[in-house]
Formats: sequence, C-alpha cells, structure tokens
Amino acid sequence: MTQPQTVRIDVISDVVCPWCFLGQKRLDRAIALADGIEVDVRWRPYQLDPTIPAEGLERKAYMLAKFGSADRLKQAHDTLVGSGQAEGIPFAFDAITVAPNTLDAHRVIRWAGSAGPEIQNRLARRLFELYFQEGRNVGDPTELIAAARDAGMDAAVVETLLPTDADRDAVTEEIATASRMGVRGVPCFILENKYAVMGAQDPQTLADAIRQVAAEKG
Repeated sequence: MTQPQTVRIDVISDVVCPWCFLGQKRLDRAIALADGIEVDVRWRPYQLDPTIPAEGLERKAYMLAKFGSADRLKQAHDTLVGSGQAEGIPFAFDAITVAPNTLDAHRVIRWAGSAGPEIQNRLARRLFELYFQEGRNVGDPTELIAAARDAGMDAAVVETLLPTDADRDAVTEEIATASRMGVRGVPCFILENKYAVMGAQDPQTLADAIRQVAAEKG
C-alpha cells in the first residue's frame, strides 16, 4: 500500500492577529480538502508590535491610535466580524480590554511544540479563542498557564519557566529570521521550507498548494 505523503506547514503568526485566527480555521478546512495527504502543522512566532510593554496597553486607546479614527476601526472590525461568521468565529472585539505583548505567549507555544504538534495546535487554537472570543489577556501569565493546562501541557513546568528568561532569545531570533525571510505580515504559511503562501487565503488555495507540494515530494 502506498504511504500517504506528509507535507509540513510552518505557520508564522501572532496570537493577537485576527487574520491569523481566520487563517487557522481556513487551514483546517484546507487540510480536510486535501484528502489523503498528511499535514504536519507547526506554529512559529511573529509579533505585530514588539514595542508594547510587558504589562500591555489599554486596547481601545491603542487601536484608535493605530487606525486614526473610531470609524476606521469600526470598519475593520465589521469586516472581520463578517469573515469570522463564515468561519465559525464569534469575534468579540468589544470584550477585549488589553493589547498585550505576545512574547510570553510565543514562548509557551514553543514549549508546546516540544510536547508534540497536536498539543501545540491545541494551544494555538485556545489562545486565539481566549483573546478574540473571550476577551482575555493572553499576556497574563495566569491565562497562559491555564491555556497550557487546557492544551494538555504540564502546567507546573510552564509556571516555573515563565518568570525566567527561558527561550526569550530563541523566540526573538525566530521572529528576526522571519523578517529576514521577507515576512512583513501574517499569517504566512511555509510549506516544506520552500514555498510561502501569504495571508489568510481561502481553503481551496491552501489545499491546492498542499496538493502541489505533495505531488512534488511524490
């Protein structure tokens, strides 16, 4: 019997990027469309704004400064809410009070990868849900430890490591590497370390890319 091809996809994303949440949902649908192909998904760090302080910022003021006006911000949110409905994401932007620094979230995602791709995928999904659906502060160590537990990680290890500098340099270097590769926005899907698909593309586009790479490997 012919063994199914396995395609590795590294997803470069930030947990506070709404398009990355959409991209995660669309990737799930793409994997289902690419029937018969095994897909190994790994999550890689990116920070939309690394200058946010560790304690975070008040989100409404931060977003108004970023978009320039309440009308422009509302238009952006309305577009995302519509896209989210199509993917089963009930975006709750009004519930979000903190714009967090996401470095610690990426450290935990990195540690989840050591526990296996399934746990890492569960954690990435949980962090998106916490921030965009429940309005939780994903820069808060308490929230990160709880999310790690929900994903099946050893929460005690995460609780021990978070207050230290463990893997801070490794995560910031990964982010720098993505920038050197030309990544200027997320999500970015890297297939087999060779091909990049930029943005939250529709599931069919992602599925076609997966099939093409699998055929080349075959």
